[in-house]
Amino acid sequence: MGEETKEIKQEKKTLLSESTIEILVAVFLGITALLTAWASWIGSLHGGNQATNYTKSNNLASEGNAEYNAAFQNYLSDLLTWNTLTEYTFDQELAEAEGDELRYEMIEAKIETYIQQNGTEALINAVDQMTDDMDSPFEVEGMIESYYETANALLEESREALEQGEKDNANGDAFNLVNVIFSVVLFLLGIVGIFKRIPNREVVLFIALAGLLIGTIYMLTLPMPTGFDFGSFFS
Repeated sequence: MGEETKEIKQEKKTLLSESTIEILVAVFLGITALLTAWASWIGSLHGGNQATNYTKSNNLASEGNAEYNAAFQNYLSDLLTWNTLTEYTFDQELAEAEGDELRYEMIEAKIETYIQQNGTEALINAVDQMTDDMDSPFEVEGMIESYYETANALLEESREALEQGEKDNANGDAFNLVNVIFSVVLFLLGIVGIFKRIPNREVVLFIALAGLLIGTIYMLTLPMPTGFDFGSFFS
């Protein structure tokens, strides 16, 4: 009789009844399972974006390096073209000094034709922008940089894609951590019924709920994948 009274007093001290604990465990098992599936899916989307951005970055880097090499070749070609034009100009000045107008005009036409056929757009534009105090079109501000505009734009785009891929990788790892937390929660909820005493069940249940809350709050702070639209999966 004394033992039964003692057990009744212990049961009265508990916050939750046995049936309530079983219902809560079932409910939170379902919620945790859904959140785990969601975290796994979003993490995999981040992983897919990571692979896409890394591939895009590599392709852009290859294109940028190719453009850079081509720009350098154009720069060398324009240097040779300008050196030849300098020789023509010297011959033209001699013709002018000798008063040979016909030769002067022929060399002038030759210079115009030569630069149009052999010079790049950067060289032609720079020649048009030269002032009297300049000895070479390569002194025009921004002329040399203009060769590498396309290459630099591609390399910058490659760098941005790489940075985005690194962010996707970090976010994917974060969602994997969320999955680990939810796995621990599922484990704790699964062993609640092993304990015979209700106070022990309550302790394990509250620890599991704390883990579920922490994992959920942390997951909500993480960004969604770039371009994610939940509605697009049903359209």
